[in-house]
Amino acid sequence: MTTLRIYAPASSANLSVGFDSLGAAISPIDGSLLGDVVQIEESDTPFQLDTAGYFVRKLPKEPQKNIVYQAYVLFSERLKLRGGQVKHLRLTLEKNMPIGSGLGSSACSIVAALVALNQFHDTPFSKTELLEMMGELEGRISGSIHYDNVAPCYLGGVQLMVQSLGNICQPLPFFDEWYWVLAYPGIEVSTAEARAILPKSYTRQEVIAQARYLGSFVHACHSQQAQLAALMMKDLVAEPYREALLPNFPEVRQGCKDLGALAVGISGSGPTMYAIAPDLEHAQKLVTYLETHYLQNNEGFIHICQVDNQGARAIK
Repeated sequence: MTTLRIYAPASSANLSVGFDSLGAAISPIDGSLLGDVVQIEESDTPFQLDTAGYFVRKLPKEPQKNIVYQAYVLFSERLKLRGGQVKHLRLTLEKNMPIGSGLGSSACSIVAALVALNQFHDTPFSKTELLEMMGELEGRISGSIHYDNVAPCYLGGVQLMVQSLGNICQPLPFFDEWYWVLAYPGIEVSTAEARAILPKSYTRQEVIAQARYLGSFVHACHSQQAQLAALMMKDLVAEPYREALLPNFPEVRQGCKDLGALAVGISGSGPTMYAIAPDLEHAQKLVTYLETHYLQNNEGFIHICQVDNQGARAIK
């Protein structure tokens, strides 16, 4: 193997109802790559890291601060502990995702890098071992280990974080007919900032209600009750506090619902928001509305997406 290119798709964490517990891999229906690509190839020098892509200017200037470099270091350490030898290689990160977007930007880079490194070295680590490394690296950025972006980005589909019986996550059956309209306004919200704004405690009533929403949502997914699932996509944990970080979010949320959106919420920690449409016609109406009422500058974008059931994969 001389050259390998791995694409890791965007992800939408929480799905409103499952704070730090749910995540979905998402890809545009037009076939465009909303996610990062890492290319790995043999090299004459021990290690080289290059960067490319539209959002490369937002990356840290020092290579040591790049999460792909940190992924290489962690992978190398773990491989050496097993008696393995790291090959001489060159990594190129194609940064196609805005940083601080709420679409799992750091997860895309982490997942693409570790999958590329693992395949390049003839798969020394299992999926669970690799996922544990992904969570550790994600924790270095956000301040706490959580898998709701890296798990769906890596494995695809909608993933529920169980972290029990040897499983970090398990897939949830979902609704293939739904269209996800993702709108990134073009501003940045850091995950650390979005977590810091949350209260340190919640009332008993809030905890009971959120547990009911999540339990009902998971049941609705397994029993394929789309209407119930959409109705249960409510957030008492983060959205009431984080909406202040997003431009005109309460008004835009209501506007989307008036246009027939089944559910509307914040993707991850924001500022990207999602609106779920029952069909393509409604999705296109939501795009038109969000272009006028949510985008803040020419950095912003809107994609009509569906759940990506493949996850990270090799591309040409």
